[in-house]
Amino acid sequence: MTAAGPLVRALTLSPVDREAAREAAERELRRREYVDAQPSPITRALGRILQELGELLDRAALIAPGGRLGLLALALLLVLLVGVVLSRIGPLARTSPERALFAGAGVQTAAEHREQAEAAAAQGQWAQAVRERLRAVVRELEARGALDPRPGRTAGEVARDGGAALPEVADDLVRAARLFDEVWYGGRPADASSYASIVAVDARVSDSRLAVR
Repeated sequence: MTAAGPLVRALTLSPVDREAAREAAERELRRREYVDAQPSPITRALGRILQELGELLDRAALIAPGGRLGLLALALLLVLLVGVVLSRIGPLARTSPERALFAGAGVQTAAEHREQAEAAAAQGQWAQAVRERLRAVVRELEARGALDPRPGRTAGEVARDGGAALPEVADDLVRAARLFDEVWYGGRPADASSYASIVAVDARVSDSRLAVR
């Protein structure tokens, strides 16, 4: 069920039941996949949009040509618009194509990326710290022969290929890649605990043993 379900059902209800339908839509937006999506103002804004839309439909039903069928068509268009917005900035953004972890032609060592990560963390720039520390993980994997140096590799590809070479940290790499994508591309706020989790993955990768190929 999507957020569109309660909205469409609300169009066929009597005015007496309109408030109950609106509450159902708000409960839908409180499902875990929406609660987990950051930043939270997105969810609150969508709730306000649905509330205002419901009030508009109450008024428009009295004067709109085509009655409820016309309103239903309008509502479906609005739901489609909301879906497009969510696909760009909301929880659905996580399904969009991943982007490369590295940009530019310059190549730095794992130690250099760790230094940059620590400097960013010291200034409270947690998203930057998370990215630089994951880059350090990638350079560590490359230095140990677990990954072939290749430009344009995404975080998901790092987790897949690095996990194949180092099975004991495969799950750690998946979690690190997911965290990076959510922070850097999904709008999830990073903090000290986010950075600490990437640091822990970096340490486990450094201590792991390369699988026999």
